[in-house]
Amino acid sequence: MCMLFSTAALLSSGLLLSPARSPAAVAPRARAPTLSIAVFGASGGTGSEAVLQALERGEDVSCLVRDASKLKAPRTAAGFSEGSPFASDKLSVTTGSVTNKADVDAVFASGGVTGVVVALGGKTSDVGPTMLQDGTANIVAACKANGVKRISVVTTIGAGDSMDQAPWAFRLLMMTVMSSIMSDKNAQEAVITSAGADLEYCIVRPGGLKSDPPTGVVTAGKDQDAGAITRADVAAFCLDAVVEPDFQFLRQAVSISSNMGSGFKSVLADKTKSRMASK
Repeated sequence: MCMLFSTAALLSSGLLLSPARSPAAVAPRARAPTLSIAVFGASGGTGSEAVLQALERGEDVSCLVRDASKLKAPRTAAGFSEGSPFASDKLSVTTGSVTNKADVDAVFASGGVTGVVVALGGKTSDVGPTMLQDGTANIVAACKANGVKRISVVTTIGAGDSMDQAPWAFRLLMMTVMSSIMSDKNAQEAVITSAGADLEYCIVRPGGLKSDPPTGVVTAGKDQDAGAITRADVAAFCLDAVVEPDFQFLRQAVSISSNMGSGFKSVLADKTKSRMASK
């Protein structure tokens, strides 16, 4: 089952779930008066979008990055300029490694974190073959220690039980040149569904990722075919997953795409250049 959302549409069920919408586009929801979003992988394409959009929504943001100089706005919006460092008193940056438990714990040290977005990435040759699973395990442990329930985790189409949703040619790549990163992503999902089973999680499996402005259209579902989607729309979906009290896909793994087509070319997007190097 898959569902199509847009910034202007309501679901027939009456839910106001529009994963990639601007928060101002719909009536305000009842939610915690003060929200603080922790973003891991914040200097990557999807992670930096999550930072930008969380700040745009008026949330406090804390994040962990390996290199603070790489934490920059992915596009010009909300008073930030594309390619420039984020300048906001609502942003707290910790430098370190997600595989170091102490560094992860430091992100939660000031208290008040209410939701976590995990958008980890990196070439296996740079970050190691188990960074995703090890880092996510540290994040899950920190969530539990600090009473944080909501977490969204970006993996990929083809991970877990979604292999059959990927085009056959892409499946061949996942079993060959991408086998190492896919092994880590599968293990990452297993961490969420086992150690993190009591959290209110959402595993987010995008198709091909594009560095374009948000479209405001997201198709989300358990069994839908893979398709392309912008990193901005993925980030919006992830933020909704940790902010919306009645988010529809809690404790689920869902594939998401947009209105950019499907099939091998669409899913591959820029992954041949990075081999899924950075989310």
